[in-house]
Amino acid sequence: MTTITDIRTIGIAVADQDQALKFYRDTLGFEVRLDGMAGDMRWLEVAPPGAMVSLALTTGETTSNRETGIRFVVPDATTEHAALRTGGVSVGELLAWPGVPPMFTFDDPDRNQFVVVEQAEEDSR
Repeated sequence: MTTITDIRTIGIAVADQDQALKFYRDTLGFEVRLDGMAGDMRWLEVAPPGAMVSLALTTGETTSNRETGIRFVVPDATTEHAALRTGGVSVGELLAWPGVPPMFTFDDPDRNQFVVVEQAEEDSR
C-alpha cells in the first residue's frame, strides 16, 4: 500500500518551451503555475485556470502525432471546437455518438495530441 494521494503534474515534451508557453498561455488561456530554473534546466508548468493537475512543458525529443492520453473537460464541446478552430488550432472532427459525450482532438504546435470531452452532467464535481 502506498501513500500516493493525487496526480499533480503530467509532463509533455516540447521542442521550444517559449513557443509552447505562448500556445498554452496565449491561445488556450492556461495559467503559468511555475516557471523556474533548476540548474541549467527550466521547469515550466501550465494549467487551465482552477485545474488541479498541471502540464509540465519539458524539453525533449518530439515526434509527430503523439497521443498524450490527456483528456480536457469543457462544458460545451461544440462551442469549444469552433473557438479553437477559429483561433487557428489544429482540431479533429467533432465526434458525437449516442450515450457518449461529444469529443474531439486537437494538436499543439509540437504535435502532442489531446482529447477534449464535454462534461456529462452526472460527472459534475
